Amino acid sequence: MVQVAPDLTVVDITIRGLAPGTYWATVRQTGDISKGAISTGSIWEEPAESVSQARGVFGTVQVGKNGIGSVFLDRPVKIWEMIGRGMIVSRQHDGKGKFERNDENTLVGVIARSAGVWDNDKTVCSCSGKTLWEERKDEVEKGML
Repeated sequence: MVQVAPDLTVVDITIRGLAPGTYWATVRQTGDISKGAISTGSIWEEPAESVSQARGVFGTVQVGKNGIGSVFLDRPVKIWEMIGRGMIVSRQHDGKGKFERNDENTLVGVIARSAGVWDNDKTVCSCSGKTLWEERKDEVEKGML
């Protein structure tokens, strides 16, 4: 997901390894994925003046016989509005309701913030200046992990 304008977010979805068919991409009310799709709540529908469709319905992606599907979608939403919410890609399309069941062809995740390009240094300590990965290597060598 990339916010490309004040009220426009572009979503790049690539799927591999699922059964062929049409899959719906939706953002859900909550980010509770403890029980898979069924615990994420209904489709996110906070009102927007210029949108007639639920804000959480992003669109569809077609998965071919090879198990691969890819699509670019755009929605009139801001990234910060979605942080912490669940996102589901599924053949089940439940309209405004909740999922009744989980299945092997439903993908579930939580939308989280990511750093910009080259902005993810993972510095542990300003005194050592080591990254998280360098710090881990040192701890492994000491037998701590």
